Amino acid sequence: MSGPELGRLIDEVDRTVDVQFAAVGDVDELNRLYASLLGRRGSLNALMKQLPGAAPAERKLLGQRLNAVKGRVERAREEATARIKRTARERELSAPPLDITLPGRWRAPGRPHPIMRTLDEIVDIFVGLGFDVAEGPQIELARYNFDLLGFPADHPAMDMHDTFYIAGDPGQNVLLRTHTSPVQVREMLSHPPPVMIVAPGVVYRRDDDASHSPMFVQIEGLVVDRDVSLADLKGLLEVYSRRMFGEDTKTRFRPSYFPFTEPSAELDVSCLVCYGENRACPQCKGTGWLEVLGCGMVHPTVLRNVGIDPEVYTGLAFGIGVDRTANMKFAVDDIRSFYENDVRFLGSL
Repeated sequence: MSGPELGRLIDEVDRTVDVQFAAVGDVDELNRLYASLLGRRGSLNALMKQLPGAAPAERKLLGQRLNAVKGRVERAREEATARIKRTARERELSAPPLDITLPGRWRAPGRPHPIMRTLDEIVDIFVGLGFDVAEGPQIELARYNFDLLGFPADHPAMDMHDTFYIAGDPGQNVLLRTHTSPVQVREMLSHPPPVMIVAPGVVYRRDDDASHSPMFVQIEGLVVDRDVSLADLKGLLEVYSRRMFGEDTKTRFRPSYFPFTEPSAELDVSCLVCYGENRACPQCKGTGWLEVLGCGMVHPTVLRNVGIDPEVYTGLAFGIGVDRTANMKFAVDDIRSFYENDVRFLGSL
């Protein structure tokens, strides 16, 4: 670039320095303007790189002019910085004063959700009985959720109407777990007996009515060891029922069916509202009993599937619907109320 052309560009920058810095209103804008002039890619640095192309006789004078402009930029930046700080301070001083003697705004203290309070209570009971707590993924493989648990291929729970499969998986191998039983499978595969765990967590099924939710909280228990019997299962769940619902709680076991236990049973407890004395009770529908959980002895096929010899070891298992348990404890008519986030309802429990 020729000397006269370089000098003209230097003069153009020089003429605009004061105007540009006077228009800056905040620190961020000031930093951007400074970088556009003296940053690594700024216009003055770009002109400095053009000096070697000027004639030797003009180079010294052009360099002096460039340094003078750079000095003006530095001074203009300092003045703009002081002006911005002064303006901010004046604005702060002119604002209405803050009365630090005024009382603060009261905020109601929060507390755990009723379902989580119920879950914590259940976990505490079983931890007190010697159980460990185990967890697993909510997005699960069908192998752990169904296959290793002994579900027949045509079992209704494997149908699309009962299960949330992950979109884009043509083989229906990945799903939102329908129970926390896969945690039991993973524990038995990774730890040789004895096993004594509870597995709490969120599960998903395609149910949605007054007594069912498509997402709910469940806790399952598993004991695998030598000489575990149905008497152990019955005694364990009777202790749980009394600690959960009260020492006067009565229990009964009804035969039932689950693919992964044999024999299987449903556990009922005496109604928490009428104690079996009111035939018009809305909670127990006049039966005097409330269904609490499903349970049974671990099926030998399940033990074989996870590499445990059923001739040496036996096991017991149970599954508790935490939402239903909370429903019973708080006498709530519609289980969906727990998920509607109505603070008036939640605060009343």
